[in-house]
Amino acid sequence: MNGSLIVVGLGPGDEALITPEVSAALAGATDVLGYAVYTARVTRRPGLTVHPSDNREELARARRAIMLAAEGRHVVVVSSGDPGVFAMASAIFEALEQMPGHLELDIRILPGITAMLAAAARAGAPLGHDFCAINLSDNLKPWELVEHRLRHAARGDFAMAFYNPRSKGRPHQFARVLEILREECEPARLVTFARAVRTPEESIVTVSLGETREEMADMRTLVIVGNSATRRVGRFVYSPRSAFTGVAE
Repeated sequence: MNGSLIVVGLGPGDEALITPEVSAALAGATDVLGYAVYTARVTRRPGLTVHPSDNREELARARRAIMLAAEGRHVVVVSSGDPGVFAMASAIFEALEQMPGHLELDIRILPGITAMLAAAARAGAPLGHDFCAINLSDNLKPWELVEHRLRHAARGDFAMAFYNPRSKGRPHQFARVLEILREECEPARLVTFARAVRTPEESIVTVSLGETREEMADMRTLVIVGNSATRRVGRFVYSPRSAFTGVAE
């Protein structure tokens, strides 16, 4: 029996944003693995075994998924958003690199709608020009690297999307992020706080950088910082693609 391993993105929370391709993969799965919060979104049915785990067990989860697929199971690993954006696709390949005997497995990655793109759509088009995404968590990289990338992204005048901005375990770090932004950007720079996007608890708030406060973000918030040309039009925020001012030379 030939098994398979499919890594999917469930989108930001609204079931309407799960792609038909992902729904089909879930319908054909014998096993679903993922962080418990995400596996809770998977409909239970006869013939399906769900394997929830902690959010800090990515590599162990990836190894188990590979082994189940090698045994002939049809395995789906779930992430929120897109599996290739700060999620399980990278963990699968990192585990696979350590398990070279399974390189011929049938492995596929199915894209999903990220929180970043869902939040940008709700706000308007703040990522309409060059942008970058930065994970502000220092669980898997040193905080010094977060600060380095943040400062240089600001100097490059990128619009920026921040994942995992402020947790209970590191509440002070987002205050430091705002401090760096104020050092590198003008006070009028627009910042959007998009919390629980596409869920009943959704909140979208855009303020100037000078008005930001650290308590405006938590782990359910996606923060988008505009570039120097980002502006408002009515209730929307957008970054124009034409007549871009760019960085002063």
